[in-house]
Amino acid sequence: MKKGIIVLTMLWSAHVSAQVTFSENIAPIIFEHCTKCHREGEIGPMPLTSYAEVSASANIIEYVTGIRYMPPWTPDHTYRTFRDENVLTDTEISLIAEWVAAGAPEGNPDLTPPVPVFPEGSQVGEPDLVLTLEEPFLHLGNNADMYKVFVLPTGLTEDTDIEAIEVRPDNKNICHHAILGVDVSGEAAQLDAATPEYGYTQFGGFGFNPIDNFFSAWVPGTSPLVFPPALGKKLYANSDLLIQMHYGPSSIDQTDQTSVNIFFADEPITRYVQTVPINPNNLDEPFIILPNTVKTFHGTIEVPVDVSLIDVAPHGHLICSSYEVYAVSPDGQDTINIIKIPEWDFNWQGLFAFPNLLRIPAGYTVHCLGTFDNTAQNPLNPNDPPQVMTWGESTTEEMYLCFVQFVIYLPGDENISLPTLNEEYMMVYPKEQLFACYPNPANTELVIGYHLMKPHEMTLEVLDMQGKRVATIFDRKSMGMGYHRERFMLNDLQNGTYVYHLFGDGFDESQRFVVSR
Repeated sequence: MKKGIIVLTMLWSAHVSAQVTFSENIAPIIFEHCTKCHREGEIGPMPLTSYAEVSASANIIEYVTGIRYMPPWTPDHTYRTFRDENVLTDTEISLIAEWVAAGAPEGNPDLTPPVPVFPEGSQVGEPDLVLTLEEPFLHLGNNADMYKVFVLPTGLTEDTDIEAIEVRPDNKNICHHAILGVDVSGEAAQLDAATPEYGYTQFGGFGFNPIDNFFSAWVPGTSPLVFPPALGKKLYANSDLLIQMHYGPSSIDQTDQTSVNIFFADEPITRYVQTVPINPNNLDEPFIILPNTVKTFHGTIEVPVDVSLIDVAPHGHLICSSYEVYAVSPDGQDTINIIKIPEWDFNWQGLFAFPNLLRIPAGYTVHCLGTFDNTAQNPLNPNDPPQVMTWGESTTEEMYLCFVQFVIYLPGDENISLPTLNEEYMMVYPKEQLFACYPNPANTELVIGYHLMKPHEMTLEVLDMQGKRVATIFDRKSMGMGYHRERFMLNDLQNGTYVYHLFGDGFDESQRFVVSR
């Protein structure tokens, strides 16, 4: 009888430990993938920073993650991966569904990882120069789009190398996107002076050709781009920064006073970032979409010299349905995938940076395929019945446009990586800590997070329950301060319970996990 009680107790303990809980399983997923936008003052409709907040929205979280509407990541990550990719695995989606089905249990609150502390005012750090609209702009509540160009004098007395540009919108309810340019001619200031109001209205570009048509850009949810060392942009002496704000339709009057943070380069720039647009000029036919048709436009540009791509930014409006960009060798035998967005979403556009610079050799042709659904079956079609659609800046018109930023290639560019802001800048914790891994139990992959208050030489290993090392994730590796995340494939581990052990320089912590297939 006593033996039976022990067995039942062991079975019950196993059942309890295997239960999906917020503290051990769901909080790490939410804090990593959702809280960046779902917190006070950001674009998410409700905060997701605690068990009470997450459990109150458990059903909607299960639904939007189950259909992969959230987190909002439109590129096909099996086609090409990008920096700051925000995609849930099938296991993570299943864990959320299992948690909701079980009644959204909290678990042991002591096992809940701390909520990330997000810097206020900048995702990058302390800017060297802040340029702000001189006065709030009043966007009328007439349910109409507005494209407004504001001229921001830089005050620079000499040419300055730039390593990062960060747009900080003041009113995210109406700020749809922004494109930045640089003017040294004073022509933009003259256009502004010719209008009685602050700024000047311009649908399409800046109204003239400034020295830099694409200094930077911003769309909601996009992290600012920090260029690798020796790569960057130039901001000229006595120049004006131009910011074309697209304000979306609003039913009430609202104001905005956006700022731009400029970060000077710590070392001289040896290669300046260039931008090339793929637009209707690259098509062999007029950009016209007839009613009740689905049409794909195919644009091409030739690559005259070896280049290293930094990022890519397709752009479209409401009847756009997909984009695909790739490069093909002269003999047609090699194809380099650049980006594929199979289901275009007007609300979630972005400037997608590659984890490492992507080489496109000389002689290759870049192809850009944009598909547009101008039928009544498209629920986003702004016209009922459908009308002829042509190029235009208004949301209810359409665009075929893709920006690509690059530098001239040098050997070794493939090893140059771009900083990942989510890890290096955005996740800040009050103490050194090894977090609970996820998923747990795990099937094919384990994600391990930890935070260091100072640089360490660390070892991360996996032990069996007898204390024998069965895997080494890294050994005596120099790790910087801040948040780190490691992905560990479980291919060689049998079903059972294991320990992951992180130690070095006075730090020594362990956590258990279960492999179950």
